[in-house]
Amino acid sequence: MLGSNGAVAGLNCGVCKIQAELEPGADPLLYSGGPWLLRHHPHPSPLLGWLLLDTRRHVPGPDAFDEAEAASFGPMLRRCCALVKELAGCDRVYAIAFGEGARHFHLHLIPRHGSDSGTESWRVADLYRAVAAGEQPPADPVAVASFQRRARARCASW
Repeated sequence: MLGSNGAVAGLNCGVCKIQAELEPGADPLLYSGGPWLLRHHPHPSPLLGWLLLDTRRHVPGPDAFDEAEAASFGPMLRRCCALVKELAGCDRVYAIAFGEGARHFHLHLIPRHGSDSGTESWRVADLYRAVAAGEQPPADPVAVASFQRRARARCASW
């Protein structure tokens, strides 16, 4: 597929590169099936259970979904949000996709814990920046690895 600049789409895409390096059963890959790939946010993860739902195909957003992507998006999103709520023990799941850093659809699924104001609305962006800058500690890598194992076991039946 050619991009707007005439280059082959995906050659310089960060999400395509991440996907190319993921191996089945390896961190942070949780699920790969049909048009979807589900992964835990890589280290340093701002929160335990911060997942990313990617299209396998290099596509900028829902308006460019093919029929399979469009038909399966709602059911997949429902499954993924339920997984985050169950395993992260959160009250809600924020679903955010900007597509500026990588123009490949990747939906951030962010656990919202009612008792933690740092996960509230736009404050979660401040948390993200603080962890990326090393100003706040990331989610515990041991807890993330445990989450990933449990999530893979749940996703195996999808």
